Amino acid sequence: EAAGGSCVFTSEWDRFACQTYRANHRDDHEIAGDITTVPPCEIPDHDVLVGGFPCQPFSLAGVSKKNSLGKAHGFEDPTQGTLFFDIVQILREKRPRAFLLENVKHLQRHDKGNTFKVILQKLRDELGYHVDFRVINAASFVPQKRERIFIVGFQEPSGFDWNSVAIPDVTNGPSIGSILHSKTEEPE
Repeated sequence: EAAGGSCVFTSEWDRFACQTYRANHRDDHEIAGDITTVPPCEIPDHDVLVGGFPCQPFSLAGVSKKNSLGKAHGFEDPTQGTLFFDIVQILREKRPRAFLLENVKHLQRHDKGNTFKVILQKLRDELGYHVDFRVINAASFVPQKRERIFIVGFQEPSGFDWNSVAIPDVTNGPSIGSILHSKTEEPE
């Protein structure tokens, strides 16, 4: 929005996440629920897709927990692990000029790097996007030390270079108090 764009579609199934989203964003569109039930052709055309897919099947903690419970992880997790492929279907159908995806840092190393190879193969080879990625400590933007991988892709060569992106120093990130409303304050 600060760069002149507007959101045309939002998908979130968690009721509390939807409440938080509505409190922070005054978009006039409905929030679609489970993205797996939305046919990609019904998503409005857009220039940039921004999103993420569940990190639990790929994170160190998530994989460890799933292993201890004898459950599948990565792309083998039938509930959360396949949502990346829903993003691929949306990209294939809508062909936005660019995308930005985020996930856990460990995504690069999950399954000895094979998971990330599949992701890059889908985005680069199958869809033809020019893709780059970088791990960034999100403490520069949120009050939590959390290293995340950000994957960008462009339909056309853009000259984009992660090294030219100014990432604020983590020591200057926001405090938890600076982002929460007081108990007596009502959000606008």
